Amino acid sequence: MEWQYVLVFLGAFLFDVVPFPFPPAFTVMVFLQIYFKLNIWLVIIIGVFGSILGRYVLTCYIPYLAGNLFMPDKNEDVQYLGKVLKQKGWKSQLVIVAYSLLPLPTTPLFVAAGMAKMRPIYIIPAFFIGKFTSDALLVHLGKYGTENTEKILHSAVSWQSFLSLAVGLLLISALLFIDWRSLIQRKEFKLNFRIWK
Repeated sequence: MEWQYVLVFLGAFLFDVVPFPFPPAFTVMVFLQIYFKLNIWLVIIIGVFGSILGRYVLTCYIPYLAGNLFMPDKNEDVQYLGKVLKQKGWKSQLVIVAYSLLPLPTTPLFVAAGMAKMRPIYIIPAFFIGKFTSDALLVHLGKYGTENTEKILHSAVSWQSFLSLAVGLLLISALLFIDWRSLIQRKEFKLNFRIWK
């Protein structure tokens, strides 16, 4: 395997292993595919597997990070949310697939799953379906826009990328500051900002 494909894997992994909204992994995949003129399907397959490994690692280490950063009540609250999602069965799997297809950061999804101590096997298959589909589409669009590389790189710092970052931060804030047990059990909307140790 050529070293450029290793860069695709590492880039996708690094973009998806961080616990805060980062540019989507497909941006590094598109850039490397265009820059090195790589085989598009190899880029998609290798990049998606790099993303999945990154999300898997994120899901595994986030409970320890959350345990050291947040109050026990907040961790129990998010774990309760995870139990409710598991009870929904195939409906929650469809939500994961649909969410992965949207142009929204999936970091909040995996932070929530990790904090809820959900097993990665519960979330990764549905994520794979959405991730592979959306990345295949986006990388092909990137290839189509090869002659407009400057515009593609410029779009990484566009209002859409800032909006995506803002939505990701909003979703993480909702996960952390909403009292989910009160909302689900008693239908009471409460915010709790005292979550840090």
